Amino acid sequence: LCCCEYVDRRGERNHLAACCCDCQDLDEGCERWLTCKSLPPGALERIADTVADRVRVPWFAGAVKINVSLVPPLVLLPVFLHVAALHFLLGLVILTSLPVVVLWYYYLTHRRKERTLFFLSLGLFSLGYMYYVFLQEVVPRGHVGYSQVVALTCGLILMLAALSRAKRDPGYLPVPASSEKSSHQALPNKSVRGSSDGLHGFATSGAAPGRAVNGEAKGYSRMSAEEPEGLKKDWCAKCQLVRPARAGHCRLCGRCVRRLDHHCVWINSCVGEQNHQAFILALSFFMLTSVYGITLTLHTICRGRTPFVALFYCPGAYSDYSSALSFTCVWYCAIVTAGMGYILLIQLLNISYNVTEREARLALRDNTGRRLLGGLVIDTGQYNRGFLCNWGHFLSLGSSPPQHSAEDIV
Repeated sequence: LCCCEYVDRRGERNHLAACCCDCQDLDEGCERWLTCKSLPPGALERIADTVADRVRVPWFAGAVKINVSLVPPLVLLPVFLHVAALHFLLGLVILTSLPVVVLWYYYLTHRRKERTLFFLSLGLFSLGYMYYVFLQEVVPRGHVGYSQVVALTCGLILMLAALSRAKRDPGYLPVPASSEKSSHQALPNKSVRGSSDGLHGFATSGAAPGRAVNGEAKGYSRMSAEEPEGLKKDWCAKCQLVRPARAGHCRLCGRCVRRLDHHCVWINSCVGEQNHQAFILALSFFMLTSVYGITLTLHTICRGRTPFVALFYCPGAYSDYSSALSFTCVWYCAIVTAGMGYILLIQLLNISYNVTEREARLALRDNTGRRLLGGLVIDTGQYNRGFLCNWGHFLSLGSSPPQHSAEDIV
């Protein structure tokens, strides 16, 4: 392949120059749009798949495909922030609408059970762009010292290091080789129902069918006649294995994870036994670095006021474009920091009661947990051994390699 050629999703050789050719769905969609007709079912998905397959850049061994979800944050975030810095009302409208758009996109991808790099790229690019604005607009004013810049930079580096560790293996259970073949075939004459988000899903013939919650198939474990009384197995029909306690199947990653907490869209990965500590560290470093950067910026553009007061009342913020852009970025950081702070608070409370997000969700569904602290935490009581023991258990996660018992192998 030359640098502009590639093999498309249909296995055919194609060229970047023909990116607008041979697209029946797009032609039909444009024609129906011009004639004010509705699109047939599935047309938008087919058009999106075609566009995503053809968005490529030339490379040495052939054109490389670009993930479409990476483009919006890189293009729209600087544009929106610069437009918001033009006037106070524009800033109010844009900063109010941005969280709504992000939540809508999260709902869309979550409902379709899709993985996306949108949130990870948005987070990383936001960090880089905020740091760039800080160095270009705030530091030259002379109110930020060299040691403060170094401290902020170190916090950013530590956060990225913890994020890199959190992106590694969350504790995936090994998938048996036989399941790779059987996963593509239906199981005839068997009423085995799996769980697509990690709920109990082992059922023999005569077992009650699983229930659907949030569009996810769920079942409950049943014991076969040959099994000793009192022995309960948690079977995942997707991965074809028996899971240990507190493990769950992630419907987005398609894998079972030890002590599954949740699938985090901000790191585009699961949070489980092996990376939960790194996830908490990344959130903590982000909070400290963000609050420190916001404080330094507000002390620079709103002299003589405390950061909290300056965040809501800073008369000279829109006196020049540089101050307005810095103030807009401060508010954007404050919104993101508030969201991440809420996530960190829930995580810390869950750790204190030794409960995972997945277990809390199941307890709410089955009405087996207690709402504490105004509903911020759900205490299942199953693994709660007291504050100190719970934190000791969390700090020991991943310290020893998982023991593979006979129940873990099928």
